[in-house]
Amino acid sequence: MLIMEILARNARMYGDETAIIEREPAKHKRKEITWKAFDDQASRVAQALMNKGIKKGDRVIHLMTNCIEWLPIYFGILRAGAWVVPLSFRFVAQTIKRCAQTAEAKVFIFGEEFIDRINSIKADLDKTVQTYIFVGPRSIKPDYAEFYEDVFSTQSPEDPCVEIEITDEAGLYFTSGTTGTPKAALLTHRNLEFSCYLENNHHQQTHQDNFLCIPPLYHTGAKMHWFGNFLVGAKAVILKGVDPRSILETISEEKVTIVWLLVPWALDILFAIESGELKLQQFNLDQWRLMHIGAQPVPPSLVKEWLKIFPHHQYDTNYGLTESTGPGCVHLGMNNTSKVGAIGIPGFDWEFKIVDDQSKPLLPGSPGELVIKGPGVMKAYYKNPEATQSALKNGWLYTGDIARQDGDGFIWLVDRKKDIIITGGENIYPVEIEDFLQAHRKIQDVGVIGLPSLRLGEIATAIVQVKIGQVLTKEEINEYCMALARYKRPRRIIFADVPRNLTGKIEKRKLRKMYAGVAESFKV
Repeated sequence: MLIMEILARNARMYGDETAIIEREPAKHKRKEITWKAFDDQASRVAQALMNKGIKKGDRVIHLMTNCIEWLPIYFGILRAGAWVVPLSFRFVAQTIKRCAQTAEAKVFIFGEEFIDRINSIKADLDKTVQTYIFVGPRSIKPDYAEFYEDVFSTQSPEDPCVEIEITDEAGLYFTSGTTGTPKAALLTHRNLEFSCYLENNHHQQTHQDNFLCIPPLYHTGAKMHWFGNFLVGAKAVILKGVDPRSILETISEEKVTIVWLLVPWALDILFAIESGELKLQQFNLDQWRLMHIGAQPVPPSLVKEWLKIFPHHQYDTNYGLTESTGPGCVHLGMNNTSKVGAIGIPGFDWEFKIVDDQSKPLLPGSPGELVIKGPGVMKAYYKNPEATQSALKNGWLYTGDIARQDGDGFIWLVDRKKDIIITGGENIYPVEIEDFLQAHRKIQDVGVIGLPSLRLGEIATAIVQVKIGQVLTKEEINEYCMALARYKRPRRIIFADVPRNLTGKIEKRKLRKMYAGVAESFKV
């Protein structure tokens, strides 16, 4: 079933019930829409796009921060038969331009936060973009753009009934670009549909559940986790704000049952509770049943501390990529907390192998590249046959992640293939050191990178972010690291903030660039 058909079914079955709630605590704002209004808005968007000449297979850029209009616009683009191209709201102007040019987009829908960026590249965008639609206050609408209410509200709420097959292309999702220029993963309607059933199979959402969405909707992670609620017509809350108090207040007041967090937010909540800044008795949290994490390696110490404070919670770790239509190709499973630290077992209808550089399967215990196969694998990297050939081989997706399998069949993420540090001929996996240091009671966050060394090739360097109110010295860290094998101990320690992107991944390329000259100034 196409996801647009699932939306129409929800409108028929639960039309007057709340579908989406938007909360913006900083402005004391709250609004909501029903399933019927959601479905009607999506059809109006589709009708408007078709009236502007958009045909099946045309590309439409969707560049907005999280808001209550985000999802109806997304579904409307798909309902018109167009490819939706959601872009990261962190992309700089030149990256936006490259993505739009790759997509050859005809329509560009954007929010107020992007006016300056679009103004600076508009002359180049005009080579393909025929229509700009602005979502924001009418008073600041650029002259070249049409106002979204004028465009959409006058259209018919009837489904235009474009003939779309489940195998048709649905959208271009650009990768986060943590390892270079973003690539465009081409996803199909089958990919999107499968994500709904995958998520619901893993987390057993019912119509009574309520999902809290905090991460950006342009990313496959947040949206595909919401798909589990969407499949059964359950409501969701879009929260604009990530401070611990806003998160817990929203869970309490909206009776949220499922929350997907990123590592930094979970750490912030734990620290706020530990420091006394937040007192749990101030909130009604009994209905909160599931906390799950994904998008980056999860320190086992975080989960163990979390379950001490919230012992009634179900917990899951989710692993996935944009190229696998988001999370769940591997997951821990809610009944496997004894294996915390592993990314888990193959998700519903997924297969995996761990292989060497010649694609030969390795025995359990041996680290190698994780390759996966299932209905969520992208069709291709759009307009990039070389990258497609490298990533897709005989139906298998080569993830670029190094993993190992234990004797019980659980998969443990070792590190990104490109992040491995080779020092004195030994392989060092940064994630292992990060997990170890993350357990230190004074450390808020940590990132480990390799920096060049004339003698050793590379040295492990730890960028350590200390918890607020704590004092930590290099000597303390060196003493703590004595429990590691000698070659794994960080040779350099830098106290600084750890940059993470909007999906929670440590921006190691940025760290390597920031500290490129540090190692060279020391005799290592």
